[in-house]
This record gives sequence, structure tokens and C-alpha cells, in this order.
Amino acid sequence: MSKSYKELMNNINTFVLDVDGVLTDGTIHVSPNGEMLRNMNIRDGYAMKAAIESGYTVCIISGGSNEGVRVRLRNLGITDIYLGVPDKVETFKEFTDIYNINPENVLYMGDDIPDYHVMKLVGLPTCPQNAVQEIKGLSKYISHVDGGKGAVRDVIEQVMKVQGKWMKHFDASASD
Repeated sequence: MSKSYKELMNNINTFVLDVDGVLTDGTIHVSPNGEMLRNMNIRDGYAMKAAIESGYTVCIISGGSNEGVRVRLRNLGITDIYLGVPDKVETFKEFTDIYNINPENVLYMGDDIPDYHVMKLVGLPTCPQNAVQEIKGLSKYISHVDGGKGAVRDVIEQVMKVQGKWMKHFDASASD
């Protein structure tokens, strides 16, 4: 019998996330000078920061290469940001080798075909509610929230709650 996604959450120590369609709603606004702007959810940002401060590793692997995205993610404390990645599997393997991370301890959230093969390598493949069907079929958890609307917050908060770390982070930061 396979484990439920809640049971698998007990083993998670690393979050690997796609950007477009996961941290954003997949919409790109193109400015008159050709700059591509994306919307990100502030609650996703809070959850990623809380995860880092609680000892989790957060990594971003994206085919997109927007420098504004890199700045936003660095400001949250994320140091492992791989943008403009043509082969997510290769990058994922390099990342897990560098930090000696067991792929079984990784939650990956993706939404589209470029995420498919890397999601097959992790312990807990997840996706937003509005992911494509192939990704939903592979996911062990499908968020009730769309990408860019808090899906990342949903999975991080659930993992931290299962592990008893969600409010501990809040209590610790409030006492500073």
C-alpha cells in the first residue's frame, strides 16, 4: 500500500519549485520596452521565508530567466535559484548532489510538461490546482489553490504543520 501524501510530508526537508505557473499565475505582462512582468503571491513568499528560517532548503528551478524574479527570491533568503534551465533533471541532480539531499525527502511543485521528468524523481510530487493533466496525473498531492494564488503556501504550510514547525516559526519570530 502506498503512503498518503500526509505521511510523505513527514520526510520532507527540501522544497524545489518551478516559477511560471507555480509561483506565478502563468500570466506574463509585457511592458512597452519588452520587459516581461510576473505577479507573485505575498503569502507564498512568507511561507518560503518561514521554511528557510525553520531549516528547510528551498530551491527554484525554472526555464524562465527573469532577473526581477531572481531579485524577489533572493530577498526572501533563497540562494539556490536556477533560471533559464533547459534540462531540469540535470539541474535537480546537480543540486541534490551538492547538498547530499535524498530525492525521497524532496517536495517538488510543478505545473507543466517541463516539470514532468524531474517530478518522477522526488518523494512528493505536487502541483497547483490549475496544472496540466499530465502533471496532475503524476502528482501525489494537488493543491486546492491555483499557481500564483497561494499553492506554494498551501504545500509548505501543510508540511510544516505535519512536522510541528508551522507555529513554532511564528512564535520564535514574535519573541525577537
